[in-house]
Amino acid sequence: MERLLARLPPEPDVLELGVGAGVRSSRLLAERGRLTGVDVSAEQLARARRRLPGARLLQADLLEVEFPPRSFDAVVALYVVNHVPRDELGPLLARVATWLRPGGLFLATFGVSDTPPSQERWLGVPMLFSSYERGANDALVRGAGLEVLESETEAIEEPDGPARFHWILARRTG
Repeated sequence: MERLLARLPPEPDVLELGVGAGVRSSRLLAERGRLTGVDVSAEQLARARRRLPGARLLQADLLEVEFPPRSFDAVVALYVVNHVPRDELGPLLARVATWLRPGGLFLATFGVSDTPPSQERWLGVPMLFSSYERGANDALVRGAGLEVLESETEAIEEPDGPARFHWILARRTG
């Protein structure tokens, strides 16, 4: 997040896909500029409204939401694209690229394993998990017309145990 924030212009327009409850990363984005957050969960958005009073928050499926071209200086998708079916990830990234202004930034976390879509229980609810390996993630981002600036894998501790994520910071060049 710090690397993204360091590259943003003053008072940026930022879209966060999967804003959730408006946790620390969302608050950092909202403090820096104008934040638009999208989440499918009404309960999460109610929590986010308390934490992000100045943000524009929309209840929508990130696979269906639309924005005008060149609306944002950055699009952020943390810990959410691994819940998108793999065959829908490329089209989503292509749409994200159109929402970015020239030079706009995309920061996302991806899964790191070749995992076809499957339903699993996570934190007591059914959740779809799906991902590609790191090289395929980089290729999908480049295929959407974005230049990969940074690409690295990180391990974190989740409620169900350790998990690895692939972080990509990319830029729209045209």
